[in-house]
Amino acid sequence: MKFRDQSSEIKDREVDRMKHLLRSALRPVDPESDVNRDLWPAMLRRMDEQSVRGAARVPWFDWALGGALLAFAAVAPRTIPVILYYL
Repeated sequence: MKFRDQSSEIKDREVDRMKHLLRSALRPVDPESDVNRDLWPAMLRRMDEQSVRGAARVPWFDWALGGALLAFAAVAPRTIPVILYYL
């Protein structure tokens, strides 16, 4: 029974030590900071901006790659199932 009490006491000291180390490592949060503002409206606004741009945001290399893929499929139509398999 004495061994069990010692181990729980050691665990309690370790837990207290870890709490102290964590509290000393992290700075306290200022209650007056900008943490209180809601970020969801800003996120919705940003998502709307990105959806308005649509196809204009696709890089030119993607369009060139798609064109080359279509040209290759037109030249060698037997490769269409293979191309579709890897897509």
